[in-house]
Amino acid sequence: MNFRTTSRDEPEINLIPFIDVLLVVLIFLMLSTTYSKFTELQLKLPVADVDAQRDYPKELVVSVSSEGAFAINGSPLASRTPDGLASAIKAAAKAGAETVVIIQADASARHQSVITVMEASRRAGLSRITFATQPSARAAQR
Repeated sequence: MNFRTTSRDEPEINLIPFIDVLLVVLIFLMLSTTYSKFTELQLKLPVADVDAQRDYPKELVVSVSSEGAFAINGSPLASRTPDGLASAIKAAAKAGAETVVIIQADASARHQSVITVMEASRRAGLSRITFATQPSARAAQR
């Protein structure tokens, strides 16, 4: 005869040491992680290494100053609107749709000014566009 009642103790998982270990790992990760600054980008444009300059017989050079003023083949334009620039580009393009537009922008020119030249070239029906750069110091020493 067995008069003893068997009582089973439910196994219990103690979560406090587990939480302590996780907090220590979290603190370690927070202190050891380095944060990068993605808001500051250091850009120096335009510089490129080129071996030889291409010679386009049907070229149209559109210059953009740092203030946003435009010049076509060295002659300054009074208009800074895309429509005025498009009409000037169309008048200066002697070869028609075969003309290559070379954008020669100052390194500190606003991006919008370059986009304006590209849009004006599209409106004038010219799709061949390239950019003029200056050789880097490494390429100039060759």
